Amino acid sequence: MLATQLKYDLIMFSRELFYLIFSIVVPPVTYVFLGHMVGENTFAGGLSYAQTYTPSFILLITFSVVFFAFGFDQVMNRSTGVEKRISISPVPVRTLLLSNIIKSIIITSFGFLLINMIGVFVFEINLEPLMFLGSYGFFILLNAVLLVISSAIYSLFKEMKTALIFSILIFQVVMFTGDFSIPVSQMPDFIQIVAKANPMYHMNHLFIDVWNQQLVFDGQTYISIAIVLAVFIASLVIIRLNRKTA
Repeated sequence: MLATQLKYDLIMFSRELFYLIFSIVVPPVTYVFLGHMVGENTFAGGLSYAQTYTPSFILLITFSVVFFAFGFDQVMNRSTGVEKRISISPVPVRTLLLSNIIKSIIITSFGFLLINMIGVFVFEINLEPLMFLGSYGFFILLNAVLLVISSAIYSLFKEMKTALIFSILIFQVVMFTGDFSIPVSQMPDFIQIVAKANPMYHMNHLFIDVWNQQLVFDGQTYISIAIVLAVFIASLVIIRLNRKTA
């Protein structure tokens, strides 16, 4: 039953042009385009463009898939009455939820491989097996965190139109304050302040450090972990409260 539902969910995702553009098309195209613009520059920690932005765009795809194809899907099902029909269907709700989670992990893993392959063939990065496996393990952990955060945020929406506007806006905010485009350090002070409060900014820098095997447990690392953990715990609380009031 799970395999059948998963196959159906993947087919439905492939037919959603909106999801495909924002999650599978925009990040890789931006990764290549930005690389041709600033590829010769050196970034924080003496890292090259590929060393900095390969993990960044992997995480951006993960964010896009989890928020659009997982979180927004929940609102769409809620607003169109699909959730009510599911509750009386022979397919267990847990099976549907598990299928959605696995679907998200499959698609984000595809994004992980896609960006890495672009990095290898376009920007000539060297992928070491240990680095690849370690970064993929951390990538799965970030997947889990984002799935919880996404579920909590979109549980607050009842109308699909409102959730769609929010999704488009939050993608832009994350793009510019998460260090996924122009370095935040080169932006105005108020954007830097917003960035420091953005959990995606901290996830991004943690992932860059892990991907480049440069993770050091210093003050900044502990601050990043604390902010991400605080948002994660708050999301769990929101989910639990919403289940009680449902």
